[in-house]
Amino acid sequence: MQITWLGHSGFRIETGDAVLLVDPWLVGNPSFPEDRHADAVKGATHILLSHGHGDHASNALSIARETGATILCVHELAVRWADEDGVNLLGFGKGGMVDAAGAQVTMVHAVHSSSLDGEDAAYAGGEAGFIIRAEGRVIYFSGDTDVMADMGIIAERYAPDIGILCCGGHFTMDMEGAAWAAKRFFDFKLVIPCHFGTFPVLAQSAQPLVDALPGVDVRVLNVMVPFRP
Repeated sequence: MQITWLGHSGFRIETGDAVLLVDPWLVGNPSFPEDRHADAVKGATHILLSHGHGDHASNALSIARETGATILCVHELAVRWADEDGVNLLGFGKGGMVDAAGAQVTMVHAVHSSSLDGEDAAYAGGEAGFIIRAEGRVIYFSGDTDVMADMGIIAERYAPDIGILCCGGHFTMDMEGAAWAAKRFFDFKLVIPCHFGTFPVLAQSAQPLVDALPGVDVRVLNVMVPFRP
């Protein structure tokens, strides 16, 4: 398994035959080097979208057309995009599990909001996180969320050993909240922080999360530098 941070909340997860792009916001993402676009999307088999906001989903359709990857997203968003040419979509719901080239992807609850950018802020279905199971590892991708009691259910039900957690504050839980959730609900061996540093309103460093979780490998990844957990 190989995990590559694409900046903000975007990740490239390679495992077996699967190349999963999770919330791949590349165009306009100040954390992502534009000249690495081809490397970021190469061989993508699936695009996982946690919700419809532009800093997560705005490049999904173009990447899907470019690569042929199937977009995995909440049912309502798949219905909204059903008439898009050259795009493969698979909508499902929270609690549902789909196979992604051998990786098992389950949609789980998050607490946030979800709409497509634009004047009408079109409804894009509910916000979500994901459980990704592959190679004997279980990844919890929180999506954009606050701390929530459902994390206890997610922890007990799926026992993730890797947590990819939003932590920048303002729009999501902050460093203190992410650390509290990790200690209160989970038994992570590895935590990868995201959704920080991209905008001035967000926390600029994940060091408070590192300091708050002694004994846990809190790994602040460098953008486009692959990491093998």
